[in-house]
Amino acid sequence: MTVMTRLRTAAAIALVSMSTGVWGTGAWADMPVLKASVLKFGTVNWELDVITHNGLDEKHGFDLQVQGVAGGSAAKVAFQGGEADVIVSDWLWVARQRAAGKDYVFIPYSRAVGAVMVPGDSAAQSLADLKGGKIGIAGGPLDKSWLILQAYAEKELGVDLAEDTEQVFGAPPLIFKTALQGELSGAINFWHFLAKMEASGMKPLITVEEAATALGLDPKTPLLGYVLKGDMLRDHPELVQAMASASRDAKDLLAVDDAEWDRLRPRMKAKTDAQFDALKAGFRAGIPDPGPVDEGAAQKMLSLMAELGGSDLVGDAVDLPDGVFVQPGS
Repeated sequence: MTVMTRLRTAAAIALVSMSTGVWGTGAWADMPVLKASVLKFGTVNWELDVITHNGLDEKHGFDLQVQGVAGGSAAKVAFQGGEADVIVSDWLWVARQRAAGKDYVFIPYSRAVGAVMVPGDSAAQSLADLKGGKIGIAGGPLDKSWLILQAYAEKELGVDLAEDTEQVFGAPPLIFKTALQGELSGAINFWHFLAKMEASGMKPLITVEEAATALGLDPKTPLLGYVLKGDMLRDHPELVQAMASASRDAKDLLAVDDAEWDRLRPRMKAKTDAQFDALKAGFRAGIPDPGPVDEGAAQKMLSLMAELGGSDLVGDAVDLPDGVFVQPGS
């Protein structure tokens, strides 16, 4: 059943219930359902858990159902095939899809970005000191952090990282493991693995935020977000508003409530208190400011990504398509 069918069904039930004077439990149980398809072990699950555990979806008039998948590609297939209403991706992917005629929209979720981590006893002071070394990279040759760091190294240090280092591409857990074993001169990984690496004794050489700022990009631009279809925004804007509001409520809770983090700890797979504290701090640091995304700043980032990654990364989205970011929270 598509989300539109579910919405029409819920609306019909609501009308019948109100006309018979029984608005309450029955109609509430049949409120609109949003199916979110996300990585089974992704950090977004922490926020989604907070939404469902605390009834923030019901508070805003919908039922959030979370289905875990093994990879990002599987989530996108479910979304594009109508099996999921919401996924998490970056807005650059949404821009690429809109440029190709797909009506997808983006609600900001996180601005957390990574860093280059080096062993705790490394003598490296800058990316230039990694020449001749081996860099582990999660996400592949078109990983956005890797591209930004390459551009920074060339502009600020006159270093061609791709030419002057050996790159090892792998899944995030593999890069995490090999880095801790001392097999890499430096490592670029997803932020939550980097937090665990730092808690385990590694240290940041440079953050992607620092590199982006040096390139004139706005580090406040949220990269990750919830992706929904434009017809939902057009036909049922209140449901999109509800998802955005539930997400913001969860962020507001996680920003201040340590007890909620203690409840989440079993889901976080933190092996030590140091890892737990680093993950909590990293999530909080990545909470985007409320309010609109600066589309001029987004265009600047898109232009750089188009220059560095070409059509393999951004497709035909050289200019920011209209309608990528939705209100509110965008």
